[in-house]
Amino acid sequence: MMRETSLPRASTPFLAFARLLRRYGFAIAPEQVSGFMQAVTLLGPRSMADIREAALATLAPPPDRRDEFEAHFQSHFYGDTSAVVEGDDDEETRIKDDGGPDDERIEAEQRQEGGELSSALEQLSSRDFQRDGDSLTVFRRRLSSALPARRSFRTVRTHSRGKLDLRRSLREIVSADGDIPSPLLRRRQTVPRKLLILIDVSGSMKLHTSDYLKLAHAAVQGTDRAEIFTFGTRLTRITTALRIRDREQALARAAAQVDDWDGGTRMGPTLLAFLSVPRFSSFAHGAAIVILSDALERGDHAELETAIRRLSARAFRLSLATPLAGDPRFQPATAALRAILPVLDDLVDGSSVNSLTDFILSLARPAPAAETIWKRVS
Repeated sequence: MMRETSLPRASTPFLAFARLLRRYGFAIAPEQVSGFMQAVTLLGPRSMADIREAALATLAPPPDRRDEFEAHFQSHFYGDTSAVVEGDDDEETRIKDDGGPDDERIEAEQRQEGGELSSALEQLSSRDFQRDGDSLTVFRRRLSSALPARRSFRTVRTHSRGKLDLRRSLREIVSADGDIPSPLLRRRQTVPRKLLILIDVSGSMKLHTSDYLKLAHAAVQGTDRAEIFTFGTRLTRITTALRIRDREQALARAAAQVDDWDGGTRMGPTLLAFLSVPRFSSFAHGAAIVILSDALERGDHAELETAIRRLSARAFRLSLATPLAGDPRFQPATAALRAILPVLDDLVDGSSVNSLTDFILSLARPAPAAETIWKRVS
């Protein structure tokens, strides 16, 4: 989010209003806050009605919370503004996108060869990855062809089993002085679906995040349709870093970008923050989404349930891989898991790289819903 110190003093009430809404659970991205301030600037504003219209257009409250939005607007701009307590920065989910000016440098480097622990408190730290053998070569080579496919709206030429390409056929007839050549056909392309991997880097996942990052690097190297994010108390996109071909360099760069290694868990708010950024949310449309997490959400799991339902509505397939499922005695017994189980397509073992690679390579094959499988087991 924008830093208040870099903004004019007159913008403070508008930034405080956005923070107020976020404190009360409104999903507002940094881009929306910036758009709100720009809209106010463009409108003058000549009256409070202009500010209200700018807020409605840019902050986009959902229809079912419109009355609540209006109440907050009246309280903040017409009432006693000192009663509005600005949220602690630690309560706001910070978003970091690794895209931008470094992309060209990344591409240059890519061409080089070479439960009990769960907490809601933020703890920032760094992470080093030890060098070891690459056991993911087969996964990397097979991934692109193993991903679920979809029919693209783009077409390619074909000699059979296609529709008549009328435009090219007419051109051929004209060039042949009216002779009717063999019909020219086109068919819609089949392309692999996007693979979106969301990795929990909180303290309760400390024993697994190193392997998960190596798996993510293999996925990005295996297909250009992969997107990787980490989440704990913050949300970080690390796809660009993982495009570096050398795994150790890629993981070192990714480790430097992620600030919330081994800290607390805010799974629901971070997933909602992901959905609040239009560019990030677009990655989920029609994608095979794999969440690597134990789903040990502290406190109320309402935000987690909301985020999972919204992800499911966008995804082709939504899967949760938890290391807890590696225990034969595991059951989805926590309140959070019971709430999201009906929405998940898969709830699988995420305790080892082998189990994860086997599962990801099987995403194109249909399977019973997670709730159906776990009802049989229990």
